[in-house]
Amino acid sequence: MNYVSLTIDARNVATLTMARPDVHNAFDDTMIAELRAALAQLRAQNEGQDKIRALVLRGEGKSFSAGADLNWMRGMAQKNYQENVADAAELGALMWELDQLPIPTIALVQGAAFGGAVGLVACCDIAIATERASFCLSEVRIGLIPAVISPYVVRAMTNAAARRYMLTAERFSAATAAECGLVHEVFAELEQAEAKVQELVDILVNNSPAAVTAAKKLVQHVSNAPLNEELVAETARRIAEIRVSNEGQEGLSAFLEKRSPNWTLAATAMNKSESN
Repeated sequence: MNYVSLTIDARNVATLTMARPDVHNAFDDTMIAELRAALAQLRAQNEGQDKIRALVLRGEGKSFSAGADLNWMRGMAQKNYQENVADAAELGALMWELDQLPIPTIALVQGAAFGGAVGLVACCDIAIATERASFCLSEVRIGLIPAVISPYVVRAMTNAAARRYMLTAERFSAATAAECGLVHEVFAELEQAEAKVQELVDILVNNSPAAVTAAKKLVQHVSNAPLNEELVAETARRIAEIRVSNEGQEGLSAFLEKRSPNWTLAATAMNKSESN
């Protein structure tokens, strides 16, 4: 991979970094393909025993991502309708795959997050930003629309905010992004934002991996389902399923026995110590 880097630490926490700082991490077809490949790698690993506990998505350098690369857009403008459909479908697939990733995801946003980069932020479960971060749905300025990112951006920002910023292409601050719901917390300095991300990661890795995945799927399901008898029955089925699962049984036993469940860092460290 030339445009992104993927690292996984000893806790099985992954960091996916957009690594084109010379162009503010602007993305093109190559970066989109590399991001999709990295997500596919994480999904594949998560299907085994060595599950990924969390993913941090960030950009290298001064910006999160300035959106689409100018040379890439220039090239697409010269292609026909079908070629543009195929190209846009790749970006749409990236958004879908990030949104549906069965791993808790955290976006760390510093500097610019423009155009499609706002979509990446909206697809993550948690978004942390610095005060210097700025956002812009800039597409209409150049005669385009934020089409493939719109389902995620409208969901995150609310319909009212999306209407304004998609139509005006105004640049808005991290504080405004937090007011809209696109960002969860804002910090003065990058070091503070990074510390908050690590705090969140520490929390996530001490939660049940299976329950975190199930909770993420639960939110996605109930947010799109009508509140009726079918939904009530489905939620009952889901809690029953997790209660009788291995991790559900372990979690309940650990709680009643006043000990750490076997998936926590404390329990893992204790088991390693005993084995030595």
